Amino acid sequence: MAGDGVIGDNHVDTSRRVFLTAATATTGAIGAAFVLVPFISSWMPSERARALGAPTELDLSKLDPGQMVVVVWRKQPIYVVRRTPAMLASLAGHDDRLKDPTSAHSQQPPYAKNVQRARKPDYLVLIGICTHLGCLPKARFEPGFPELGADWPGGFFCPCHGSRFDLSGRVFDGSPASVNLVVPPYAYVNAQTLVIGVDAAKQKGAA
Repeated sequence: MAGDGVIGDNHVDTSRRVFLTAATATTGAIGAAFVLVPFISSWMPSERARALGAPTELDLSKLDPGQMVVVVWRKQPIYVVRRTPAMLASLAGHDDRLKDPTSAHSQQPPYAKNVQRARKPDYLVLIGICTHLGCLPKARFEPGFPELGADWPGGFFCPCHGSRFDLSGRVFDGSPASVNLVVPPYAYVNAQTLVIGVDAAKQKGAA
């Protein structure tokens, strides 16, 4: 009887329904979370994805004039040089000693097909692999470097077979390498951030 506190067959125990509904919803939410975690993780590039070509960012604010840093993109060393006015001036006057002075037969994005081979003259961005047999050229920025002769304007020297490149990565006559060092695609997302692996056309807001 209702007066004795007994719940009849037609009476709905609302407190139990609320509890069961809440418990079911909580269990469902926990299950959804476990499903969602790997899905969200799949949005983030893996080490393999980065190695295959995900862009690499570099903070240029710590790079002083005349210095070079090396970063990695697609498992390749990327040389980034902040050139001084003197370094830029050294690019003139030796075109007759170069194999491809206008980079007509070398690989670079259209925006880097100029004397500086760069978007911005101050910053040189190159794949640091010799175009002869894949060794790593060394920085020899000092003009007249002893092992390279008094007429050396500054640039890169490959110790494996002697290829020489100027401060735009252009190859000198007499080098085993036949073409200039490769310029990778890159862009500036702001004044201090370089992104290697993207072009302005693919990076909204990049310069």
